[in-house]
Parts: sequence; C-alpha cells; structure tokens
Amino acid sequence: MDLSDCATFRVAACDLNGQMRGKRVPGSYAGKLAQGAVRMPLSALNVDIFGADIDGSPLVFETGDADGVLLPTGRGPMPLPWLDAPQPLVPMAMHHEDGTPFAGDPRHALVAVLERFAARDWRVVAATELEFTLVDDTGEALAPARDPRSGRVIEAPEILSMSQLDAFDAFLTGLYAGCAEMGIPAQTATSEAGAGQFEITLHHQDALRAADDTWAFKALIKGLARRHGFAATFMAKPFAEESGNGLHLHFSVLDAAGRNVFDDGGTAGSAALHAAVAGCLAAMPGATLVFAPHANSYTRLVPGAHAPTGAAWGYENRTTALRIPGGPPAARRIEHRVAGGDINPYLVFAAILGAAITGIEDDMPPPPPLTGNAYDQELPGLAETWQGAIDRFEHDPLIARIFPATLIRNLVMTKRQELAKMGDIPVAEHWKTYLEAV
Repeated sequence: MDLSDCATFRVAACDLNGQMRGKRVPGSYAGKLAQGAVRMPLSALNVDIFGADIDGSPLVFETGDADGVLLPTGRGPMPLPWLDAPQPLVPMAMHHEDGTPFAGDPRHALVAVLERFAARDWRVVAATELEFTLVDDTGEALAPARDPRSGRVIEAPEILSMSQLDAFDAFLTGLYAGCAEMGIPAQTATSEAGAGQFEITLHHQDALRAADDTWAFKALIKGLARRHGFAATFMAKPFAEESGNGLHLHFSVLDAAGRNVFDDGGTAGSAALHAAVAGCLAAMPGATLVFAPHANSYTRLVPGAHAPTGAAWGYENRTTALRIPGGPPAARRIEHRVAGGDINPYLVFAAILGAAITGIEDDMPPPPPLTGNAYDQELPGLAETWQGAIDRFEHDPLIARIFPATLIRNLVMTKRQELAKMGDIPVAEHWKTYLEAV
C-alpha cells in the first residue's frame, strides 16, 4: 500500500486502556515516519477511559508534558474497511527523543517479555478467541441488537446456532472480508451463550503479531457494526442476566528448531509446560487488574457466570482458569481463560507470557491438575474488587518482574482516577462510558 497516494492516513499507538491515540496526517508524511515526523505527548498514552489527563501524573507535572516520538511498529499500513474514504492506519509505538522505548507504552512491555523467551532461542506462538455482543444503544437503556430479518429484539441466547449466524450473515461476511483486507487471520465464527453474542477465533501466529491483530480486530468489529446499523461491544458484562464477553489466549513455545517445548510426547506435557502453568497461576491474583480493568469487569468475575474466578488448571477442563487442550502432543499449549473482552491486548499478552516465562525461569512447581467442576471447589482466588485489584497490581512482586515500574505506576494512577469517577456515575449508566471505549 503506497501511503503517498493517500490524501491523508492515520497513525496511532495503544494507550493503557487499549484505545488508539494518534493523528490524521497528510500523505506527504509517508516517507518521514521512520525519522520521527510524528510527535505526541508521552501523557497521551496515560489518559483515563474518558480521555482525560491523570491528576498529578509525573508525565505532566515533572516533565512539563514532554513530547515523545511515534515510530512505526513494523506491522505496516492497514486499510480501515469501515470508513467511507480510503484512510489507512499505520500502527505506531511511543519512544523518547533519543529513540529509546517509552516504558509506559503497553506494546513495549510485551516486546520486553518476548525478549526473555528470545534469550533462550524460543519463540511464542499465540492465538486469541474473542467474544463480543451486538447491541442497540439508541435508547436510554442498552438492549440486545435486533434481528435483521424480523426487526425484533433478540430475546434469548442461541448457543452454536446456525440460524443466528444466518441472521447476521451480512455483518459476518463483511467482517471476514475486512479481516482479509487488514491481514488479520480470522478463523471460526460461532454464536455464543449471550443474546446477540458471538465469538471469533484468530489463527495462531507469532505472539507480537497476534497481539497487534487482536488490537486492530477489536476496532474492525466496532467500526463495521456501526455500518450495519447496530453497535458491537467488548464490555465484560453488557447485560447482567446474560453471559459476559471473554478473551481466551492460547499459546505454545517453539525452540530454535521449531519444536514445541511444551511437548513431552504424551498427554501430560513437558516440565516447561508445568512450570509455565505454575507461573501463570502464581501471577493471576496480582494480574487481575489487567484481566478485569474496569468497573463493569467485576460483574463478570462472579461465581456461576461462566468465567473462572479461582486460580486452577486442568486437562480439557473448561471450568478452570488454565486449560490444557487435548489433541496431538506436538500441538500442546496452554489456554488462559480469565480475561474479559474489555482488556488491552498488549497488557494481557504481557501479563500471561511474562508469568509463564517467570515460572520457567524459577522452575515453579504447579499444584495437581484439577478434575471436576472448578466452580464448586475452594480455590485461590483473583482479586475480588476493582480497588483490591489496583492495590494488588501496585505491590505484587511478580507483577514487578513482568512490567516496568513506569507502566505499573501509570496504570495504577489511571485506574484510581477512573475508580473515583465511576463511583459518581450510577451503575445503570456505566455502559454509556464503556460501550465504545473498550
């Protein structure tokens, strides 16, 4: 794609809430991006969910709100199929004036984690499963989307319903076409357990590319839904009485020869797999804020809501937080099932993969795999409240080994400001804040 042929194009980096922050620039900028032609305040990646500066932020008050330099990530320009005019997006990352990575950029946090694998000549392969809900936001209360065939509001879930897929065929067909244009490897689409809820799986690939694609994919779904007359949301719990939206991350690790280090030739998996599981379990309480970053997130993490609330693992057990799927030993992998759909993909990838490599580095032993229904058992839990998750993230020693201090500080300040603001908004109105933002 030749950006110089475009009247304008977009450049954007990912803020701590997963939102795109950037600029629309003229086509003449195309050849200057790698030279740092686009500048933006460092604090732009550390605004709250409302888009406001963080009170007392050192990025503003200690540095005079200094500029950073946006540089291309290497992902390359992507078309944005939901816009009327051609206006590609070039994904960017934030750097300091001297070219060093800005530690408050969530993508850089993931890169640093992946470098720990690379130090062993390992490469992480990952894939995501994303749930979202189609809704009608034209009234004072949020409602499920209307069936395009009848115009009636969807009143009941349609688990694995082909009829539900047929009803939204135009949207889903457009979604697959948009993914092809953007280079996003969409795989299966299914109707899920909530009214108007769907899940799309993305194909396994290099972990950094998988995170990049998940970030862009969320924007595609939301933009395309509007073109079809409804809204799409990744809110963890759009409707109290329906199943919430989750994100499941599948990952395995390949050595320099392309062999899966989680494969021991049998069903149990290797010692590296067990240590990675142990690391993920150990970091889970401290990382709750990453998996459940918003007020609405905690309405999903409750018993009986089809979301894991205890730190446990098991083989082929969908009630556990960590599942080891079956299949050929060469494809042995970990499925992390805790995160909501309302997350920042880069932070989730970094938290999970950082926990896994820490477990491997420390040769952590996992508890025995769980059998039976995890929802019915007493298990070590995640942080139970938003406030508790913020406090735990700030002080947890494993989190300090995964994320840089700057990012921990910035995220904690952001979430404390949001906690105070959301406390002044009636719970029934929270969707108006989160619908488009997450």
